[in-house]
Amino acid sequence: MTSAGSPALVFHDLTLGYDRRPAVHHLDGIVHEGDLLAVVGPNGAGKSTFLNGIVGQVATLGGRLDLCGRTVRDFAYLPQRAEIDASFPINVHDFVATGAWRRLGAWRRAGREEELRIADALARVSLTGFEARPIGTLSGGQLQRALFARTIVQDARLILLDEPCAAVDTRTSEDLLAVMTGWHRERRTVIAALHDLDQVRRAFPRTLLLARNPVAWGSTAEVLTPENLVRSRQLVEAWSSDREPCADDGHGPSHGHAHDHATAHRKDAAA
Repeated sequence: MTSAGSPALVFHDLTLGYDRRPAVHHLDGIVHEGDLLAVVGPNGAGKSTFLNGIVGQVATLGGRLDLCGRTVRDFAYLPQRAEIDASFPINVHDFVATGAWRRLGAWRRAGREEELRIADALARVSLTGFEARPIGTLSGGQLQRALFARTIVQDARLILLDEPCAAVDTRTSEDLLAVMTGWHRERRTVIAALHDLDQVRRAFPRTLLLARNPVAWGSTAEVLTPENLVRSRQLVEAWSSDREPCADDGHGPSHGHAHDHATAHRKDAAA
């Protein structure tokens, strides 16, 4: 299964890591414009590393990533909520307005058009009336809604989300999922690291299953099989974090399968 859009990101045997130690191995494949792609895997599988690698916050240890004529400034990236300093003295309106900084600069005030964009974004995440509230007074779910509103204001064509529905109530999770699927209908490219596999099966047409290596990448129904899920847990549990990138020593349970996974994915991407 392949999306009809042009390539948005192309991975060429990409390995990402920290201090010369690989965290994600052998990524080969294409994200197409308009894709709604879920990135899943056990804890420690490399989901956040994958997203951080796209925006250049994690070193490339091998291979390359083709941004297809874009720069990272063209992306909207919503990190995990734990990375947001909610104690910063800013109200909801001004926090959401920071999504317009790339268009306005840090010091130019929003005009009527931008104010309408901010108001629409707040309405889409059910935060109308919260404009004057300091972000430090928001609940976890409300703060996540504000983060989504800021992302809406950014108006990016490629959107990266790291655990956007983690630790929020069911209603908030469903509302945020509706925003994601709305972006998909607008033909924006959305890549989201998620842990709720039922949600992924219900809403995401394509999935990347990571276990440091790509276990499977393609249509969600074909990726989220019991066999693939078991294999992903086995790989993460067996992985040794002190391995050098692509050290072909014949040992270690994961490396012997890395190129097999990459080859399998290349076949899927070409299908």
